Amino acid sequence: ILMDAESGRVLYELDADTRSRIASTTKIMTGLLACETLALDAEYAVPAEAVGIEGSSMYLRAGERVTGRELLYGLMLRSGNDAAVALAILCDGSVERFAARMNARAAKLGMENTHFQNPNGLDEEGHFSTARDLARLARAAMKNPDFREAAGTKNASFGQRALTNHNKLLWSYPGANGVKTGYTRAAGRILVSSAERGGRHLIAVTICDPDDWNDHAKLLDYGFSAFEKHTFLSAGEAVGTVPVVGGTRESVNAVSGGTLSWPLRPEEQTELRVHLPRLTFAPVLPGPAGWAELLVDGEAVRSVPLYYRQTIAPIPEKRFFARLFGG
Repeated sequence: ILMDAESGRVLYELDADTRSRIASTTKIMTGLLACETLALDAEYAVPAEAVGIEGSSMYLRAGERVTGRELLYGLMLRSGNDAAVALAILCDGSVERFAARMNARAAKLGMENTHFQNPNGLDEEGHFSTARDLARLARAAMKNPDFREAAGTKNASFGQRALTNHNKLLWSYPGANGVKTGYTRAAGRILVSSAERGGRHLIAVTICDPDDWNDHAKLLDYGFSAFEKHTFLSAGEAVGTVPVVGGTRESVNAVSGGTLSWPLRPEEQTELRVHLPRLTFAPVLPGPAGWAELLVDGEAVRSVPLYYRQTIAPIPEKRFFARLFGG
């Protein structure tokens, strides 16, 4: 799948909802929850349960004092399975409770075809996701500044530990800034990538793809070249006016409550529809007024709320009747 990160529009997909093993791309969720839970610059004792986990490792020692940030970078750069278990236990006391929180967060993100059994992605029955769900997860995770910084870091050192990111796109693809590699023999090669160019942010996901580096470069190139970002409304932009009955002013301005933009192919046709009441009654307070929606080839794809900008008080009763009857 190829997704525009800002809008969430899917630019390309193939079998994007097929459930699969996802290996260490699981650690995107682990890293996001760790960033939201732990004080990353505080020191923690490494739990004994996190030592000697199979597979890729940052070689933690039981009782060793490390910062949350070191564990995060060991998770994202070295893909440490031990770091994942350490973070899970430090966040929630056990792997089982942390997995339950992973699943709760997945449900909140709309990851309808995902279930987590562990924080590191080692093959386990009932542990799966899809390309679409991983893109949704990466889109959310990259909004967290601590996660984003870790995902885009090529090299990092903590004391005697030197960590190098496994994501080769950070070196080879212009604008690449994340996210996570994954591999087990049963899952194959999994890659979630992210890149930014010219104010655009794209996320690509492939599952069980032996040529993932090249495929991601082609997917991202396609997204940047075939689509162009168009902004239809900016936050705070005046959209229209609404007549006010019984107020000290005869109309009130409505403004956009957010930025409305969308990636488009050159041939796509757009229409911006503004929904505001025909009139309103004083007093008018700053607050909800209506909404604006964008249609692409006749289909509504996105909307933003509209708000009244001013406060308009009611006119005194005598002045109201004088205005009403022309007295």
